[in-house]
Amino acid sequence: MYKVRKKRYRRTVRSHKKADIMALSIGKIAKALSVAFFAVLFYHFFIRPYAYRWRFIPGREGYGVCMPVGYKVHGIDVSHYQGVIDWNTLRKGELSKYPIRFVFVKATDGSGRIDENFARNFENARLYGFIRGAYHYYNPDMPAMQQADLFINQVRLEAGDLPPVLDVEKIGDKNKNELKVSLKVWLDRVEMHYGVKPIIYASYKFRKSYLSDSVFNKYPYWIAHYYVDSVAKKQKWTFWQHTDIATIPGIKKDVDLNIFNGSLADLQSITIGKE
Repeated sequence: MYKVRKKRYRRTVRSHKKADIMALSIGKIAKALSVAFFAVLFYHFFIRPYAYRWRFIPGREGYGVCMPVGYKVHGIDVSHYQGVIDWNTLRKGELSKYPIRFVFVKATDGSGRIDENFARNFENARLYGFIRGAYHYYNPDMPAMQQADLFINQVRLEAGDLPPVLDVEKIGDKNKNELKVSLKVWLDRVEMHYGVKPIIYASYKFRKSYLSDSVFNKYPYWIAHYYVDSVAKKQKWTFWQHTDIATIPGIKKDVDLNIFNGSLADLQSITIGKE
């Protein structure tokens, strides 16, 4: 009887050990799968979208980023965020491989805020020979007409300047249709004043989600789409903001870098006073 019990005990112990080993193995496999799953998620959401940011291809390095192929007209957009700009140094960049030809300057924000560096930046952009433009950052929770009037009161566009720009990035408390209506109020008011259709600045995803309406296709499109080789298959565009981390001589902080979809003559042809 004792021997039988001993054998049973041994079998039980072995069974428990096997179960423990199996449980341990399953636990390790589960942990490994869990780590792999979260690694894939981390790569998909945090690494893959920005991989292009750290990518360099021989012959395509410019301003600290990888420059898209096939475009010759480059420009930047600036605001108070860039601080005081050394325009003389910036102008010397004309001799670089990717000379800066145009500058968009932030003018106004919402219905009551004027960019503190607008007047100086806008004047210097022309003084130093750049093709210049001005943009308004749209606040969807403020009256569209007041925002348009603020921009008009601050920005005097002259012959040779680029059309005014409406920078829209948020929907605020409005629904999709309300946003479209309010944006059209701004666009119509500004177009009536300057006699030229404004440019709409928006990211590819934002435009697709909220401005997918034929009425907005009539306006030149400045697309914000980072860390990709091309936007040719996305939508018809006039300007492309392809990075927000460019290092430009004469500017201490990171700068948005843009491309015009055409030649320098084409860019000049869309300025105010040109047909």
